[in-house]
Amino acid sequence: MAIVKPFRGLRPPVALADKVAALPYDVMNTEEARAMALGNSRSFLHISRPEIDLPADMDIHAEPVYRQGQENLAAFIKSGVLIQDSCECYYVYRQKMGSVVQTGLVACSAVDDYQSGVIKKHELTRADKEEDRVKHIDYLDANDEPVFYTFRHNQTMAALLKTVTTATPEYDFTTDDGVSHTLWVVRDTQLIAEFTTALHDIATLYVADGHHRSAAASRVRELRKAANPSHDGTEEYNYFLTVIFPDTELNIMSYNRAVKDLHGHSLAEFMTLVSRSFEITPLTSRREGLERHLFGMYLDGKWYELAAREESFDADDPVACLDVSILQNNLLSPVLGIRNPRIDQRIHFVGGIRGAAELERLVDSGEYEVAFELFHTTIDELMALADAEKIMPPKSTWFEPKLRSGLFVHQLS
Repeated sequence: MAIVKPFRGLRPPVALADKVAALPYDVMNTEEARAMALGNSRSFLHISRPEIDLPADMDIHAEPVYRQGQENLAAFIKSGVLIQDSCECYYVYRQKMGSVVQTGLVACSAVDDYQSGVIKKHELTRADKEEDRVKHIDYLDANDEPVFYTFRHNQTMAALLKTVTTATPEYDFTTDDGVSHTLWVVRDTQLIAEFTTALHDIATLYVADGHHRSAAASRVRELRKAANPSHDGTEEYNYFLTVIFPDTELNIMSYNRAVKDLHGHSLAEFMTLVSRSFEITPLTSRREGLERHLFGMYLDGKWYELAAREESFDADDPVACLDVSILQNNLLSPVLGIRNPRIDQRIHFVGGIRGAAELERLVDSGEYEVAFELFHTTIDELMALADAEKIMPPKSTWFEPKLRSGLFVHQLS
């Protein structure tokens, strides 16, 4: 049974919401963050990517970076860029990207649920990234960016969300990428109680995006607990910021790959090795509309279609039959030597929102030698794996649209 609660959100006044809102910290590098925040002193990137306010040669994991984020958050609060609600609320957040519409509940989820398995995971975390988020959250004394969760949709939650979204929203704006963002504030105590009960009746929540933020929230709780002799489990640090969406509304895109070299193979040798597990078809142009177990490969200025041979994977294994696993186990590892894609510096992961043109650009630039376009992992595959307590290969899912940061912050003290 999922434990959630409302919270006193720290958020921008209506007139500043579109100026504060920013993409999440992990979909850009420092240079891109600097460019996005250029000329906008109210961009939330000054908090989520505080290195943009420090010299370019600063180590982004150095203590001054975390202190800068702490100072920037305090400055935003002092100047009224962020204001805390006077009572505990839920928030309903809707995003529209073309035909994709997703509406979720902004709430605080319990660290206990994450640790007990009520909140199910499907990816491993990297120690360095997890440590970075622990320090970031601890210095801010806040969850500044929400974790993206999903659940198997039900009529009760659907009815409650519909009730809220028929009212006038607090925020309603469209960002430069064409995504609209609408937020409703739920202050009514009866409605708050109904949401809490409805979530309590849901047996399982699933991490869609935000494994490192979830793990970091758990670790921060343990740090705070150990330092607090009066700990009783009711403190705000026992909860962390989440947005919870029904599974029927989520949009998963492919997470593509580019590799810097052919691992010492000539082009002919490489193609021969690939053909052992894939049927290769040269194309005159990129194939539109990939299907499961069918891959696009861009190499030497040309597109190829790779069809996985049936004997190359176990169709009954929920992990082995994923397209990301098929590519890893039959090509990236044995042919290109990418044994551990979580740490190998020769592989680059490209979110599907960037399109195939980004794969062509990377290869044509000479920085990468070959790129692969994959069919997306489905939400059903994700939940089935999580239910079976299996782990997906890294970078298996890319969700769009991305949640905007800065529209709600959860303070831990």
